[in-house]
Amino acid sequence: MGQFHHPRGVTGRVVGWIMAHRRSNRQRNVWAVSLLDVQPTDRVLEVGFGPGIAIAALAAKATRGHVYGIDHSELMVRQARRRNAAAVRAGRVHLIHTSVERLPDFGDPLDAILAVNNAGMWPDRVERLRDLRRLLRPAGRIALVSQPRCPGATRDTTDRAAEELKDLLTQAGFAHFRVEILDLDPPVACVLAENPKEESS
Repeated sequence: MGQFHHPRGVTGRVVGWIMAHRRSNRQRNVWAVSLLDVQPTDRVLEVGFGPGIAIAALAAKATRGHVYGIDHSELMVRQARRRNAAAVRAGRVHLIHTSVERLPDFGDPLDAILAVNNAGMWPDRVERLRDLRRLLRPAGRIALVSQPRCPGATRDTTDRAAEELKDLLTQAGFAHFRVEILDLDPPVACVLAENPKEESS
């Protein structure tokens, strides 16, 4: 399981191949991207992009925008760059080797942020979500996705994971929540929220 958290070495290359080719992984990533309602000119960030499946789906939607990605695995950065080589060369996809604790400067505010199956591994999760919220424009969207991997996971496990993510987002100052469920085994939860607009004085 440690390799799925931080792929590296020969085993990490195998893990990356599994993550890229497992049907349920591809379904989960493409589904999550579809929920974010990415527009052609959007600026989007994926945290923990792995082999770059969702990055490719985001780039297919943000055709005149920019897709950024950060991942703490140098191996995954290399795999994702190869998978998205044309968009990287065109300057539409930017993949950075760093962690969520060391967010780079993305210039202008972001329109949307995605994290698939990794928010549970972040240190100081509420603080990390606050950092991400500061990167979003007012009314910008975030989607946190969780497919529980513990033995015997059920729909109840997924529902509890969704509630935990919603609670973290609430503490971090997000609002306007929506929860979507993808019927896999076990089910996948996507918790969507917005960066609230500043109230006029």
